[in-house]
Amino acid sequence: MSTATHDEIDPSAPRTPPPPLLPPPRWTGALSGLLAAAIAVAAGSLTAALLGVVGPLDAVGSAFIDRTPTWLKDFAIGLFGTNDKLALRIGMVIVIGLVAAVLGVASLRWPWVGVAGIAGFGLVALLAALERPSEPPAAAVPPVVAVVAGVAALRLLISATTGWWRETLVPGRSMSPAATGRRRFLGTAGTMVAAAAVAGVAVPLLERRRLDAIGARAPADLPPPSDPVSPAEFGTLDEIAGITPFVTANDDFYRIDTALRFPNINIDDWSVRIHGMVDREISLSYDQLLERPIVERAVTLCCVSNEVGGNLIGNAVWQGVLLAPLLEEAGVRPGVEQVFSESVDGFTCGFPVDAAFDRDCLIAIAMNGEPLPLAHGFPARLVVPGLYGYVSATKWLSRIELTTWDAASGYWIPRGWSRLGPVKTQSRIDVPRRDSEVAAGTVAVAGVAWAQHRGIAKVEVRIDGGPWREARLAEGNDADVWRQWVFEWEAKPGDHTIQVRATDITGEPQTEEVARPAPNGATGYHTRAVTVR
Repeated sequence: MSTATHDEIDPSAPRTPPPPLLPPPRWTGALSGLLAAAIAVAAGSLTAALLGVVGPLDAVGSAFIDRTPTWLKDFAIGLFGTNDKLALRIGMVIVIGLVAAVLGVASLRWPWVGVAGIAGFGLVALLAALERPSEPPAAAVPPVVAVVAGVAALRLLISATTGWWRETLVPGRSMSPAATGRRRFLGTAGTMVAAAAVAGVAVPLLERRRLDAIGARAPADLPPPSDPVSPAEFGTLDEIAGITPFVTANDDFYRIDTALRFPNINIDDWSVRIHGMVDREISLSYDQLLERPIVERAVTLCCVSNEVGGNLIGNAVWQGVLLAPLLEEAGVRPGVEQVFSESVDGFTCGFPVDAAFDRDCLIAIAMNGEPLPLAHGFPARLVVPGLYGYVSATKWLSRIELTTWDAASGYWIPRGWSRLGPVKTQSRIDVPRRDSEVAAGTVAVAGVAWAQHRGIAKVEVRIDGGPWREARLAEGNDADVWRQWVFEWEAKPGDHTIQVRATDITGEPQTEEVARPAPNGATGYHTRAVTVR
């Protein structure tokens, strides 16, 4: 055995410091950020579901909807239709995932970055939850829980990945196995994935229970209407294959509103208040509303965002209390210009007061013979024939104010939409389907046309730009519902273009001018291309 000599080791010689430890690979930071975000969202959503309040994601999404510019709202509904809210949620998840991955990578060097990012999102969610008018103070709890859980998860994951990397890397030389550190990191990550998955299953179940509890408060037996209606008395062409049914089923009725989450409704506390420029205020509870004379009306509703040929329109048989007698009971003072209404969740709209008296406007409590579904406004909503929904169809109704145009503006008016919103005369081809192939011979070209509160007098069809030829209309012509039509076309082989136009009872034809939905409804002729074999 040899012994080191003085010449071999010089205590006074400067020692070379070890090379700095490189940070872990970026993918470990990105994964840590994604998992921490998943834990934050899961914890906040689960807490919200347990408390029955809005979750952080929905709170932020609702705040985004409230601040959406007109062009973006129009684009989203045109692209996604009734799936616009699902698209928003998916988009939020993608954005949060990308931001979380970046924060996770940055946290490998600067741990405070991830903490600040999670706290920032939590603050935004907290402010968004507190501004929801239908939410209780407990809505502040889920964002706080989300921040605490997200920060804890991120710190734990960054610590685990850093420990794994230190055990793996031999400073200045080579890589060596580090099974213990790797198992710790993967175990921590796996536990968080499992926790997020459990929350992902539990949250929808708890939300379903909340919605069922709200819906269960609706009466099993509705008061019978004083003047029931039957679709048969209107006349239909439902026997034509592929035509839109005269009555739209509740589950198929379009839903366009600003609510990312259905509001909490306690039917025992709910009431609708009629106030403003009236002689006496009226407040009606749900039971008191049911004690009023109940009528039944078939009314077609249409969204202003409906493109030419679109499906954001539906026809239902509504039951409810006529609005005009209630306003007369309250006593409408001189100078009133609009009926301004607000929902439980803060949505507002207004329509001309004259419309409340020249047509059968309803505070509706039922739809197609069933208590009003929560998705369509339970416990009560407004149904106003002939006006687009954005100025009239308030769901989850909480109050009705008689006022002037200058005193109040509905939700969409400052966002660039027109103030009055009368439904325009329109028609749609249902069959043949777009770009379909049909056999030569007699082909049924059929669809629906509408001009609510005026009625449809005539529908015409033309083929390949030829002469307009009149279609056959369904019997009956109630001004407040759409009208089915059919044209028997002797189709010859080749590629063809079909167009349709309608004329209302006043003799005014549907305009050919093409216009987008904003600011007061789309116009133009619906056109279909088909191939005849």
